[in-house]
Amino acid sequence: MSTASETDSSQGAGTDGADTTDGVLAEQLLRLTRRLHRIQKRHLEPLGITPAQSRLLRTVAHLSAVRPPRMADLAARLEVVPRAVTTLVDGLESADCVRRVPDPENRRVIRIELTDTGRATLRRLRNARTGAAEEILAPLTADQREVLGGLLNALADAPAEHGC
Repeated sequence: MSTASETDSSQGAGTDGADTTDGVLAEQLLRLTRRLHRIQKRHLEPLGITPAQSRLLRTVAHLSAVRPPRMADLAARLEVVPRAVTTLVDGLESADCVRRVPDPENRRVIRIELTDTGRATLRRLRNARTGAAEEILAPLTADQREVLGGLLNALADAPAEHGC
């Protein structure tokens, strides 16, 4: 693991301290993101579900509180192309977690519903996610976790400057 000063020197002498610090922070966030993905994937593997399928299943459950979502609703909410949603729904449908059903008001529209198996899988997913979170946050004290939560909220809630 490189220290901040090692990373500073690798980024070139022509940058000021803020750029270098931001670069180090960006790299740390990327490393953490990869670690989060690996741990989450390991915790979800026994359920036979991928992190992307997990996210889609949770999104279907959330949106279904109002009414089962359309594929386009899922793509928009997940910020992915519709084809990606089709692939995820196909996988979850073959695992009997969701089903495609015609909209009762417009039979040309297809909605995605959770099945009983999908609801049971969601319960198991919550346990797996809790286990992954505990593993990830284990090195932090309760106070550090509270500070981290505030920092993450500040970053996540910041307005996008460049439309991203």
